Amino acid sequence: MDIFDKCREFAKIVQQAKDNDYYPYFTPISSEPDRRVIIHGRELLMMGSNNYLGLTTHPQVKEAAIAAIRKYGSGCTGSRFGNGTLDIHVELEEKLAAFYNRAECVVFSTGYSANLGAISALVRRGDVAITDRLDHASIVDGCQMSYGTVKRFVHNDMHSLEHVLTTAHADAGKIIVVDGVFSVEGDLAPLDQMVPLAHKHGARLMVDEAHAVGVMGKNGRGTAEHFGVEDKVDLIMGTFSKTFASIGGYVVGDSEEMSFIRHQARTVLFSAAIPAAATATVIETLRLLQAEPERREHLWKNTRRMSSGLRAMGYNLGTSVTPIMPMHIGDDVRTMTFWRGLYDAGIFTNAFVPPGVPPGRSLIRTAVMATHTDADMDEALEKFEKVGRKCGIIA
Repeated sequence: MDIFDKCREFAKIVQQAKDNDYYPYFTPISSEPDRRVIIHGRELLMMGSNNYLGLTTHPQVKEAAIAAIRKYGSGCTGSRFGNGTLDIHVELEEKLAAFYNRAECVVFSTGYSANLGAISALVRRGDVAITDRLDHASIVDGCQMSYGTVKRFVHNDMHSLEHVLTTAHADAGKIIVVDGVFSVEGDLAPLDQMVPLAHKHGARLMVDEAHAVGVMGKNGRGTAEHFGVEDKVDLIMGTFSKTFASIGGYVVGDSEEMSFIRHQARTVLFSAAIPAAATATVIETLRLLQAEPERREHLWKNTRRMSSGLRAMGYNLGTSVTPIMPMHIGDDVRTMTFWRGLYDAGIFTNAFVPPGVPPGRSLIRTAVMATHTDADMDEALEKFEKVGRKCGIIA
């Protein structure tokens, strides 16, 4: 058997989807990633972005990135551990630690590598990592990369979590790792219920706030702030590729744990540091996040309008309570047909089929932005209704 046989079989599937115009991935956008984008010369309304506060095109953000390139050049040419740490990396870590009222922060090259590095460094042989079944792939992969035992509980089911906790050896080191906002479902981890369970069973708690920072909580610090348990969550992870309009990731916590992760996480030691332009972008967006709370207020205004409008039409949005609104369909073919109809109507969304979601749970993921106008919302709702009825998704 040729090890590449699987590649040839997979290539046939991809080519068939492309030939039939039902391939929704790696779509090249030839404009700024804003509320409206240009694809193949045509303008589409962006309803599938993680750019929650709409900061990717903010003039001050772009100027900060340009100024950083002028001062520091285009890249760092090495890992943070070696020759790749710039003074603005340290400045960013200090500002993020202060934002979360934590002792220290470690910045990674991507959000994925933040979970991969931190979890695999902390969970050693004899330890137990406990995760939600719908956690992000970076958490799953971080656990797999560790030498510890991995146990999973039913999504957001606290009885299932406690059962898993009771099956772990009393003397084992234990850490619960969950998404704060689940990236596809758009629902929240019930941190207020997890905290007492973690304390009862001697487990630590790490929360991935990638889709929550800038969105949840009075000050935009995420789900832990939303539930009032910030001082009871041991580690908070986040990413720069969503609200922060850049690329990279971070973990904040107490000094000893952060020092351990800084010196033990392989994705810190063996990955190049994020460029100065990306770092300066985050520093500026962090300032704007705190200085312009009206952006978050408008995001929630748009969220409430879109959610109530779609539910009134008959769409199944599941348990979503955030700007992420999945349209649950189930069948793969119907999902791809609906995605194509929306695309042809001028609406950009994300199609999720297995293995991106469990079999039989295919869906269209939509998300609103703070910068969507009332006219954008009118247009989106009108087209969602028209295409949904045409495709038989809603009655």
